[in-house]
Amino acid sequence: MKLNYKEISTLGALKKAGYQTKSIKDELRENLRERIKNGQESFEGVWGYENSVIPELERAILSRHNINLLGLRGQAKTRLARLMVNLLDEYIPIVEGSEINDDPLAPMSRYAIELIKEKGDKTPIAWLPRENRFFEKLATPDVTVADLIGDVDPIKAANLKLSYADDRVIHFGMIPRANRCIFVINELPDLQARIQVSLFNILEEGDIQIRGFKLRLPLDLQFVFTANPEDYTNRGSIVTPLKDRIGSQILTHYPENIEIARKITEQESILDERQKDAVYIPDIAKDLLEQISFEARDSEYVDAKSGVSARTSITAFENLLSTAERRALLSGADKTTIRLSDFVGVIPAITGKIELVYEGEQEGADGVASILIDDAVKTLFDSYFPKINKLQRKDEETPYDNLLHWFFQGEGFELEDDYTDEEYKRTLDSIPELNQLIKEYQPEFPKEDVYFLKEVLLWGLVAHNKLSKHRFSEGYQFKDLYGSFISGL
Repeated sequence: MKLNYKEISTLGALKKAGYQTKSIKDELRENLRERIKNGQESFEGVWGYENSVIPELERAILSRHNINLLGLRGQAKTRLARLMVNLLDEYIPIVEGSEINDDPLAPMSRYAIELIKEKGDKTPIAWLPRENRFFEKLATPDVTVADLIGDVDPIKAANLKLSYADDRVIHFGMIPRANRCIFVINELPDLQARIQVSLFNILEEGDIQIRGFKLRLPLDLQFVFTANPEDYTNRGSIVTPLKDRIGSQILTHYPENIEIARKITEQESILDERQKDAVYIPDIAKDLLEQISFEARDSEYVDAKSGVSARTSITAFENLLSTAERRALLSGADKTTIRLSDFVGVIPAITGKIELVYEGEQEGADGVASILIDDAVKTLFDSYFPKINKLQRKDEETPYDNLLHWFFQGEGFELEDDYTDEEYKRTLDSIPELNQLIKEYQPEFPKEDVYFLKEVLLWGLVAHNKLSKHRFSEGYQFKDLYGSFISGL
């Protein structure tokens, strides 16, 4: 029912308008039903969950369940919870001045009951917008029952000259204040077991206990919990009776392919418009950036239980553009294109996002980040050029022989980080065999992206142990593998 909230300011007017009390779970359910019937998206801007997480979440809402979203970090758990706000009514009426958003037709607090008793149909009504109906608490070890449920307030007792035996001295915590709202507790296993126990009655019986006061407050909340599977072993667990009271547990996951990962990264990246205008990003560069996270999730150096957050790709993408932007600013250029050598700038975004196992610690965070970039290049290389077999006969010819021979005869070449675009292109164009391989195997490749592809070819040969690559302070040096070995001796 649509109500003109601007014209309704008293309890009498609300009754006259035909308003009917509705629980938040029914509210979510009814609005979701309408969206599904009308073919509207219920969780816009969440990619990759269309056939997995979102249908399960919709089923949980239709079932009026409290929900636990279980998944590794960076899997949009909190985002899903926040998007549930869009399924609420635009406004709901509350008793004006109520601390716990009392429903005017079903008041719970002593304040609201006494006010309605005193003023009747003239009781003032306020309207609560849906954006103010979302409460979120990160479960940390220092969270107390007083924070969540409430406590006796001695200052209130003194000001009102009340005895501690009077329930009006109670100061309500976050959960009662979130009555008729969505309440999210992030990282639930981090909440101490005794604090989790305090949630039992709220979820099931609807009463709360504060310092000996037992108040019958049938709170109306939609609980959403989030948890990381790693937390069950490392830091804590969800106590069994609480788990039993949570209606649906939904497993989240990482993007299943690069196309979905790219959508997420492009949507979530915070970019300056000047960066977008000044820096051109080849499609292959975007694929490579996402492939790094896919490699990290399968890497022997990275702790799989900890996961690799989608934020890894997002911050790496921002760093990548900033690396190219900085180079353009230094050279005085208005525009530039992403180069593979710019990926050295994404290493700081990777190192802080991945948890390493023992072998990874031995390599060092920077070393592992470089390995992941090389592995991503190797994977991409096989999609564009003939595959290089690990085992080859000594006299077997390969498509790369002429290019490798060019490096064998020469001193190799260098690609410096601060080359202008003209110097960068001229350096790559100076290798005829490199140009020939591109023409032969990728003749239709977009002209503006072809220089990035040339770098992929060189880095791919390094990843397959056909060339050597050396990072020095100004850039990268590519050499013949054996010549580099002999000069090293």
